Amino acid sequence: MRKSVKPSEVKGKILALSSKSVAQRAIAAATMTKGVSEILHPGSCDDTRSAIAVCQSLGAEIVEDPDRLVIRGGLKLPQKPLFCGEAGLGIRMFSAIAATLEGEVVLTGHGSLLKRPMHIIEDALVRLGAQCTTCKGLLPVRTVGPLTGGSAIIDGSMSSQVLTGLLMAAPRAQKDVVLIVNNLQSKPYIDITLDLMRDFGVEVDNNSYKEFHIRVGQEYQPRAYQVEGDWSGAAFMLVAGAIAGSIEVENLNTRSHQADRAILDALKRAGAYVSIREDGVLVKKDNLIGFDFDATHCPDLIPPLVALAACCTGRSTFLGARRLRVKESDRAAALQQEFAKLGITIKVDGDVMVVEGGNIYPADTYAHGDHRIAMAAGVVSLAGKGLVNIDGAESVAKSYPDFWDDLANISL
Repeated sequence: MRKSVKPSEVKGKILALSSKSVAQRAIAAATMTKGVSEILHPGSCDDTRSAIAVCQSLGAEIVEDPDRLVIRGGLKLPQKPLFCGEAGLGIRMFSAIAATLEGEVVLTGHGSLLKRPMHIIEDALVRLGAQCTTCKGLLPVRTVGPLTGGSAIIDGSMSSQVLTGLLMAAPRAQKDVVLIVNNLQSKPYIDITLDLMRDFGVEVDNNSYKEFHIRVGQEYQPRAYQVEGDWSGAAFMLVAGAIAGSIEVENLNTRSHQADRAILDALKRAGAYVSIREDGVLVKKDNLIGFDFDATHCPDLIPPLVALAACCTGRSTFLGARRLRVKESDRAAALQQEFAKLGITIKVDGDVMVVEGGNIYPADTYAHGDHRIAMAAGVVSLAGKGLVNIDGAESVAKSYPDFWDDLANISL
């Protein structure tokens, strides 16, 4: 699908969509209970839909009401492979949960997930006593439980998602689990996991994010749980306000553990007007200047940050570029390629990305099958000098199905 975006002033209010990261964890936790839970405001993006389907295959009874899921938990061995769509968190979380079942479970997906590394899952689950194989480090993943428990050393430098899966599955092991983690990135996402587990009745001893101890015998407890607004999607709209007018995004918890809440700091560094409201954030355009920002723990912010930096006077420098290589696309290369078409120079050297601000020119761009590349191109086009076309615009459905509608509604 092709979308065309013309230079526009933006103004108005929008409601942040629900966090797919939180929703997937909540659906999984509710599935591991022995009772009935309500998940309020779960959202409807592709990754959340995949989590619902996987949990139904694992034995949960899920009734979908308007803006609510009613989940009767209960795990059983699935009768068919678990299809995780293109959800990186989903495949890594449900592989660990599947490994607690006695019998073989096959997990697979499609699109970019077929190229994303899975060997870390394999290594960790084997160390904890389950059988696990991959296809030369790629999908499909095959697990055979039960998960014995014990200790395992985890490399956290590539992703925190494997650790999230192991933490959530650990209470179902046969003995206590100790996870020793080296070079952990994206610590805020682990805070989300630990908070959610606690909300569902499971405690984890966290020793400075270097060692986690999970006692067996704990059981997830059913409850009503409200999914908070998504800072990852909201970041694009807040950047739209900073470069093209004024926008207020509601349904955002400014005390959230979500890593992408750091967009507020980046916007302030760039010189945008930022006002914290009772239930959200107001951002207005001002004199924007190049800025430095460490995105090591929030790499998903780099695409909207590039859109922001492109409209700043001078040079912006970001850390965390190395973590862009194994996302839905090679985001570092995709951003370089597509923003070059728009007249913006991006250089990447190892973990450092440098963006030279400038004018945004008309161009035909391509999303590379990546929702965040599509959204970055769409947002920066608002501040351009002519029409920008984005091919593959449908990729936003992975995380933000209403993105193009919301962008149109705030554009004057």
